[in-house]
Amino acid sequence: VESAASIVKRFKTGAMSFGSLSKEAHEALAIAMNRLGGKSNSGEGGEDPKRFVPDENGDDRRSAIKQIASGRFGVKSHYLVNADELQIKMAQGAKPGEGGQLPGNKVYPWVADVRGSTPGVGLISPPPHHDIYSIEDLAQLIHDLKNANRSARISVKLVSKAGVGTIAAGVAKGTADVIVISGYDGGTGASPKTSIKHTGLPWELGLAEAHQTLMLNGLRDRVVLETDGKLMTGRDVVMAALLGAEEFGFATAPLVVLGCVMMRACHLDTCPVGVATQNPELRKKFMGDPDHIVNYMLFVAEEVREYMAQLGFKTLDEMIGRTDVLHVSERAKAHWKAGQLDLSTLLYQPEGIRTFRTAQNHKIDESLDMTVILPAVQAAIEAGQEAETEIKINNTNRVAGTVTGSEISKRYGAEGLPDDTIRLHFTGSAGQSFGAFVPKGMTLHLNGDSNDYVGKGLSGGKIIVKAPDAFNCETHDNVIIGNVAFYGATNGEAYINGRAGERFAVRNSGVNVVVEGIGDHGCEYMTGGRVVVLGEVGKNFGAGMSGGIAYVLSEDAKAFKRKCNMEMISFEKLTDEAEIKEVQEMVKRHAALTNSKKAANLLDNWEKAAETFIKVIPKNYKQMLLSIEEQKAAGLSEEDAIMYAFEANTKVQQTPAKDQKQAVVQ
Repeated sequence: VESAASIVKRFKTGAMSFGSLSKEAHEALAIAMNRLGGKSNSGEGGEDPKRFVPDENGDDRRSAIKQIASGRFGVKSHYLVNADELQIKMAQGAKPGEGGQLPGNKVYPWVADVRGSTPGVGLISPPPHHDIYSIEDLAQLIHDLKNANRSARISVKLVSKAGVGTIAAGVAKGTADVIVISGYDGGTGASPKTSIKHTGLPWELGLAEAHQTLMLNGLRDRVVLETDGKLMTGRDVVMAALLGAEEFGFATAPLVVLGCVMMRACHLDTCPVGVATQNPELRKKFMGDPDHIVNYMLFVAEEVREYMAQLGFKTLDEMIGRTDVLHVSERAKAHWKAGQLDLSTLLYQPEGIRTFRTAQNHKIDESLDMTVILPAVQAAIEAGQEAETEIKINNTNRVAGTVTGSEISKRYGAEGLPDDTIRLHFTGSAGQSFGAFVPKGMTLHLNGDSNDYVGKGLSGGKIIVKAPDAFNCETHDNVIIGNVAFYGATNGEAYINGRAGERFAVRNSGVNVVVEGIGDHGCEYMTGGRVVVLGEVGKNFGAGMSGGIAYVLSEDAKAFKRKCNMEMISFEKLTDEAEIKEVQEMVKRHAALTNSKKAANLLDNWEKAAETFIKVIPKNYKQMLLSIEEQKAAGLSEEDAIMYAFEANTKVQQTPAKDQKQAVVQ
């Protein structure tokens, strides 16, 4: 029978994010799974780059699976290249239809730093990915991520539900390498009770449907099928394998092995055993050890071997999808309620290939990066020297610049190269995801226009989109880039010589961008960076915005207010001279790089123009900034001032409304 050492390589830890778990627990999971040859999942909270370098004793704290969820927390080029598998979380098994949630009292400064957000301000991932509204959009994100890390498998996490087989078939056609079917049971992190009651289905139902549907459509050999949802024992693994799974995720059990006592207080930051808390004092109580997880996983694998021996299987692959060895127990048939269940569809066994055989063709070798861009600048990247090239582009060229950017991230890490080292001048109409995940050191100058997702996940690079010189219309009235531009962008600059579509700068956490008008839902869930809008904005501006600042040119504040979601934001006039100068410099840079007539006119009458800018700033973000400045003025260091402000802010958040005034005074 296949060895335990071989079997555990198919084991994974479920997605448990940094922020939900303590640093010690999160790292223990990664160390244990790396020792076993399995994989740990970072969850959607990003990962500290220090963990990408092995420790002196040889331990590896890097999570082999990096998750990309709707919040895009910490999803940078450097994060993506340090993965063996990239997982798109379409939904969470325990609460399908909702995004991840992290209460403000758990967003400590070090968590906020990794996630690109504001300490003390709660984080909510949107229920949908804003770049996925169809199976074609999902295929695009799969392609984006494959460009960002050519050696990683691309995984898509789905929730067990009726009809998941049809969805899985679409995902397989979208060239995913791995499909995860996640059950309703298991970890729920810091979710409120309303999110986790009466939702989801057992993994057994979704797994059986997905496996059978893929087989019936001739797609099963293209993908690896995985399941999770409170797998605890070797018997659970064997059942999952017989129903069609090839890889297996564990979450609750490893946490219990690390010391979790199921207090159900993850959201309160009061975990008494230091597993699900960021509180430094409570983290000292953590007694878990990676060896405990190693032992547990090996025991599970040995139990799997015992079942395999009893069933007559020599390898795990032989067992995949063999529902013919399962039968309904006589005890169940005799039960007054269970006896009425018809499990024949669950146990149906189609004819055909039952396991992964053929790798997906992502067509990376045919991309503009591999055929034109990278050959032109490869030597310069390796030497760290400047390079400049001109490239013609059309809308069938997707994800331009991303493969080249990944080479910079692999070689130079998060720091990248000095600004403008690699300068790429494009002419034409770019396709989807132009400049996605481009790191520091790359500048993409497009003379033309582009489709959706420009600058998705921008990671320090610079993007300039300029109307052609022969363009005769007013650029500020012309839509020059599509929807969902700069979604999840983390760092860098961008200058857009025209209007952008809907959902501009959603979840921007650090990019400074100038644009001449945007559609609906601008700056949703934004947590950092600066956005200057030199024109009209659509409705629902600033919804869920918890950080960063937007400066919107508008002569009618009341009309603009009617377009905004005012729940978390407030308006101010530009009065601070330093801030006025900062906005002016951004507009000057925009004018110089794009030849924008709108920007030039504003600069010619700057004193009057500055009066028409409305500063949009989140309320909690402003409170945090003021508190930090007060403490720095009192003599505290930057780090101590941030920690003090965090503690003061979360104390107010946790205090009943009638006592908040007194709490602020204290």
